[in-house]
Amino acid sequence: MVARKSAPKRSPARRLAGRLLKIGAIAAVVAAIALAVTVYIQASALPSYDALKSSPNGQMIRVRAADGSVLLSLGPSYGEWIPYRDIPQVMKDAMVSVEDRRYWSHPGVDPIGIARGIRVSFQRDNRVRGVSTITQQLARNVFLSSNRSWTRKVREGLLALALEWKFSKQDILELYLNRVYFGGGAYGIDAASRRFFGHPATRLNLAEAAIIAGLVKAPSNYSPTADAEAALGRSQVVLRLMREQGRISQAEIDAIGPDDVKLAPSPRQNSVRYFTDWALPQLDTLIDETIEPIEVWTTLDPAMQKAADAAISANVPAGVQGALVSLDRDGAVRAMVGGTDYVTSIYNRATQATRQSGSAFKLFVYLAALEAGYTPEDAVVDEPVTINGWSPRNSSRRFSGKITLRTAFAYSINTIAAKIGQEVGTSTIADMARRFGISTPVFTDPSMVLGTSDVRLIDMTRAFASVGAKGVAVVPYGIVKVTTANGQLLYEHHADMSRVLVAPGVAAQMTDLLQTAVNTGTGRAAQIGRPVAGKTGTTSSNKDGWFLGFSSGLTTGVWMGRDNARPIAGLQGGRAPAAAFAAFMRVAVAKRPVEHFDTEVTLPEWQLEPDDEAYYGDPDASPPPNPGQQVDENGLPIGTPPDGAVDIEAPPRLDQSWIDEVIGRAQRPVPRASPSPAASPTPVATPPARPSPSPAAAARVTN
Repeated sequence: MVARKSAPKRSPARRLAGRLLKIGAIAAVVAAIALAVTVYIQASALPSYDALKSSPNGQMIRVRAADGSVLLSLGPSYGEWIPYRDIPQVMKDAMVSVEDRRYWSHPGVDPIGIARGIRVSFQRDNRVRGVSTITQQLARNVFLSSNRSWTRKVREGLLALALEWKFSKQDILELYLNRVYFGGGAYGIDAASRRFFGHPATRLNLAEAAIIAGLVKAPSNYSPTADAEAALGRSQVVLRLMREQGRISQAEIDAIGPDDVKLAPSPRQNSVRYFTDWALPQLDTLIDETIEPIEVWTTLDPAMQKAADAAISANVPAGVQGALVSLDRDGAVRAMVGGTDYVTSIYNRATQATRQSGSAFKLFVYLAALEAGYTPEDAVVDEPVTINGWSPRNSSRRFSGKITLRTAFAYSINTIAAKIGQEVGTSTIADMARRFGISTPVFTDPSMVLGTSDVRLIDMTRAFASVGAKGVAVVPYGIVKVTTANGQLLYEHHADMSRVLVAPGVAAQMTDLLQTAVNTGTGRAAQIGRPVAGKTGTTSSNKDGWFLGFSSGLTTGVWMGRDNARPIAGLQGGRAPAAAFAAFMRVAVAKRPVEHFDTEVTLPEWQLEPDDEAYYGDPDASPPPNPGQQVDENGLPIGTPPDGAVDIEAPPRLDQSWIDEVIGRAQRPVPRASPSPAASPTPVATPPARPSPSPAAAARVTN
């Protein structure tokens, strides 16, 4: 009898592996059942096919001007719904080839694509990328947001499986092609076809289908209306993929001719879009409504906008850009031009560009001086001056000796501005600029008094408007109210005119200087037949020209220059920019009553007769209310009126805590510049990337 051999005993490791394998298999079965149940539940909860066809996608926005007229309508555009059987085959093939080559074989998610996406994610930056099928994209567009996270990808995958469970491949592709966004506000292939080619999607040819299919990856980058060359280049990628996947032949590609793609002309844009591009992004902070159609009522005045366009077009030198902003007394933006042509350049030079302001920056220099106790009649000496090795020069190339502060401002004397900066401190001037709304960094080296820091036109216009408002802060705004389509109020603007930046007396003295500059100084070209207060600005080598001023409650700023900051022969703030200001303001204030400033126009010294009495006035001919009463050198009555019955209104108090917050002093102390020539400059704000201009370069900044 032969003894039976006993079975060899398995090692502990093999037994453990076997158990783990069994556990894994059981877990996989349980997971598969759980997944199936989850997908079934998701599929049961999905809307019907008809409901998915009719659901909206995106928010319609109608933008109205101040007079209620419609400026433009924004939001999604939908063409006719194209059934699957009527969609050209080349359109179906092109979309599947570029977006989901295994569309017809996977169950809603593509395991091969997922594996590839995970590998790339870990190899690069751990960001989820490139793993969405057409079904997943449809699920995301209809039910989810576009944030990049693993949680969203899991939900997207489950919804994709549910969609494939409930609907056929043809149904899903039909939904996708009629719902996906193709740029330019167009949703669905019919809207895209009409938008880009001017005909319905049922007539799409191979070349046009390739262009549309290529848009899904990046609608803004490959839009034919934004970059036709990029769109055609992307279409070549689509055609190559179609050929590699056997959906078309090389002969069909070679047969495509130049007449197969004819782009529809783009709707004419105008400078109104500069304004709407600036104003509409503010809706995100004003309202929460993102689905229901809304009406946005704005401050823009169509007549003023037309006048602004005409003023810039008529006065800007050839090959030069121009920008204009006009603010009403409460900060309402009545006109905005961000460039000479919105179609060729959407860059808004009124709100985005930062350029040196030249002598227009002297507004803050003289405000600081007036607040420190200077008066327009104070005597100063125009003479050579050197501060820390910097020697500014005047545009006249001469020195005038003893003059008044008014004369120095009217003729934009650079040496006097430098002396003021040394006396009151450049940090004080920088604080003043920040107080009046300059949001860009301001340097505090000695040359800053000549406008060497980069500023925005809208910020400078805001500062001049605040002076015109007697020292009260003016904050630009463009949206008056927002309502739903049926009139429900969602937001309404209320201007805050309670922030006092400087005492009314300081603002009045500054206005006195500004109107003198227009009447007899560098801004004479800005005269419009009614009181105007303003200032010119020209930077080194005539790279930038500015004029900013106000009249009859309207403040307007004009800038001209090249985007590449190249010099422009003959460009000065007192020429083309001042002329554009005058051309605009004549129209803009034509229906407004003439408003005189609180101070009378006083001519600078160089315009006076030798007799000083002509300057201060003849005591025997002084005007009412007290005829015959003598006045002092400041034009004030000599002596005290009888019984002391003069009621002097107390000036408003400055909101010092708010001013400190605006200029950043509340967060960290701002060092004050010493009046000593040896004082070293300290930047008030975070220094920008570019270096501070050298004293030699700053010396070339003129009026």
